[in-house]
Amino acid sequence: MISVTQLARACGLSRTAVLYYESLGLLAAASRSDGNYRQYGDKQVSRLKQICSYRSAGLKLADIRKLLAEPKQGEAAAILKHRLAEIGEEIERLREHQRAILRLLEHRTSFDRRIDMTKEKWVAIMKAAGFADDDMHKWHREFERSAPEDHQEFLEYLKIPKPEIERIRKWSREG
Repeated sequence: MISVTQLARACGLSRTAVLYYESLGLLAAASRSDGNYRQYGDKQVSRLKQICSYRSAGLKLADIRKLLAEPKQGEAAAILKHRLAEIGEEIERLREHQRAILRLLEHRTSFDRRIDMTKEKWVAIMKAAGFADDDMHKWHREFERSAPEDHQEFLEYLKIPKPEIERIRKWSREG
């Protein structure tokens, strides 16, 4: 028998994560020692390692629950194939973002010398590249976090009015 802390360390998790999985019923409740400490056995160690394996594949907790609860024939494969498809879609979306950035880099010599780019054109390019509003917000947030002066310069380059630039930068800093 091992403690919750030992179990967490054995699986590379925090103690809180182990207790969370237990509270969700993914991990069987621990027995208690005479001193009322949680004690876990080999079955629970094995199950938690299985949960960790599924989590490392990016599976949602609801899907893990299905996989752990004697899934119907073919259900496990269907869940894993669905996750694989989701990952493929995300990879393709990121590749499209890369292509959009490369197109932008190919068509400019420098921000200072190009004067025909506008906010509207930039937004249209980003949307054509697959960026949703949330993606653009993340993009601005990261730009503001990593290079605030360059972010300011870029927004000015797009000929955005100063009050709107101030709103965008404030919105970017607030998340």
